[in-house]
Amino acid sequence: MANRLIGYQEGKGFLYRLSGASKLLFFVLVSIACMTTYDTRLLIFIGILSLYLFKKADIHWHQISFVIKFITVFAIINVIVVYLFAPDYGEAIYGAKTVLWTGWGRFYVSGQELFYLLNLSLKYFCSVPLAVLFLMTTHPSQFASSLNQIGVPYKIAYAVSLTLRYIPDVQEEFYMIRMSQEARGLELSKKAKLLERIKGNLQIVIPLIFSSLDRIDTVSTAMELRRFGKNKKRTWYTYQSFRKNDFLTIFLACLLLAVSLWLFTVNKGRFYNPWTK
Repeated sequence: MANRLIGYQEGKGFLYRLSGASKLLFFVLVSIACMTTYDTRLLIFIGILSLYLFKKADIHWHQISFVIKFITVFAIINVIVVYLFAPDYGEAIYGAKTVLWTGWGRFYVSGQELFYLLNLSLKYFCSVPLAVLFLMTTHPSQFASSLNQIGVPYKIAYAVSLTLRYIPDVQEEFYMIRMSQEARGLELSKKAKLLERIKGNLQIVIPLIFSSLDRIDTVSTAMELRRFGKNKKRTWYTYQSFRKNDFLTIFLACLLLAVSLWLFTVNKGRFYNPWTK
């Protein structure tokens, strides 16, 4: 069951030794590069880089399968909706029309539309894996200290840290409740119908939300009793100063962002156009 939880996983390697601040800056800058460009070459490169980093972090498929499947379904739905609203948008972008399937009415498939939808999907598989990688290789306390290190107020940083700590607990509690319900005869596996599974999971999620709110109130009260937030600054037990590898990581992130901006000039816009003569 622990393998199904999305959160910090202890490990050894290059990524685990980096400062939380450098990993955070890498994630933010590279995500900006992914979101601002539609250059297929850069998106594919960042996607391959993400897979390489997963391998270096020794993160296996069963640990992230749920998130990847969820993002895949979301990306497919987004692609379908975009196509239904603008089946000829790719032609307007790339200035060409190569019909692959005539279809019916206004709904047909062109090479330009497929290429645009491909780039749109690649954006998800560039930024989301980086976010998952960051969460699974960065301890919540180190993440909080890194936020404070780059200028975020420590109250906000500590709130983010508590949230990251609490996400795996909520997931674990949800799975425990679901397993106990299944042991009592309530079918919530794939064998049950979709509506029955949704209804059964809602019966678990709603009480879990209210119990989580009570726990949050307890934690906030305990922090107030300990006079949290009295001082303007605080020290961090997990604080880690920048080292050589941290500077190299930040340099790589800045380089990728600079390349994405440079491609604006090369492509004369956000889109890489293979149909340009």
